[in-house]
Amino acid sequence: MAKDDFYDTLGVGRGADDGEIKKAYRKLAMKYHPDRNPGDAAAEQSFKDVNEAYEVLKDGEKRAAYDRFGHAAFEQGGGGPGGFGGGFASGFADIFEEMFAGGSRGGGQAVGKGADLRFNMEVNLEDAFQGKQTEIRVPTSVSCESCNGSGAEGNSGPAACGTCQGHGRVRSQSGFFTVERTCPTCQGTGQVIKDPCRTCGGQGRTQKEKTLSVNIPPGVEDSTRIRLSGEGEAGLRGAPAGDLYIFLTLRPHRFFQRDGADIYCRVPIPMTKATLGGT
Repeated sequence: MAKDDFYDTLGVGRGADDGEIKKAYRKLAMKYHPDRNPGDAAAEQSFKDVNEAYEVLKDGEKRAAYDRFGHAAFEQGGGGPGGFGGGFASGFADIFEEMFAGGSRGGGQAVGKGADLRFNMEVNLEDAFQGKQTEIRVPTSVSCESCNGSGAEGNSGPAACGTCQGHGRVRSQSGFFTVERTCPTCQGTGQVIKDPCRTCGGQGRTQKEKTLSVNIPPGVEDSTRIRLSGEGEAGLRGAPAGDLYIFLTLRPHRFFQRDGADIYCRVPIPMTKATLGGT
């Protein structure tokens, strides 16, 4: 017998947030609770259905799995959703993790793209108000000059990856699921280096400290973030570089304090001057 949709069981829409789901569950659990319906088999079954639906929809990972695969996500191996039991615990959870931890298509990340970097920078109150052009030194990876970022020695070019046959992705079967993920051999590029560059070891990038010019605009606030596009880590074998994010922290001033666009200071004076005035 086909099960009812868990959202229909709780009487909520698929876009319901955690609070709405919890509220609906409490209302129905109270309505069908065996203590309120002694001897009522239908109410007892409804109570079980409500609990089963809530056990799935209250958990972010289980809910995402249910939204994607429906009841089939919990039926392999006979494991119930209450304990994520049997086949799901040993099979589907691992597959689900692969699919949403970088193994699925359309993640928005270019193959081999360099990592983004963070640089923390202190600025004084004067520079924060007036703005300033300054330089910073950032240790990072840059494109290898010996191979121009290709990762290959001399004129030897890359070859098609034998693991994925040049596609950059491999498929594996687990139960009734077929999972496609990034090829672990070529890291999604579809190519391998047969004769790696002696300088970079085939990575197409080397470690170096870069000097960069940073423009601090006038009026910056504490925790302001400045992005330098393409100044992060170099990509793998010619892939795009990541970005550099500079986080500004305002250094406390000895006398002045800032409140939005205003600057003020506290000046202690003796009682006589406060009473009689003076300079």
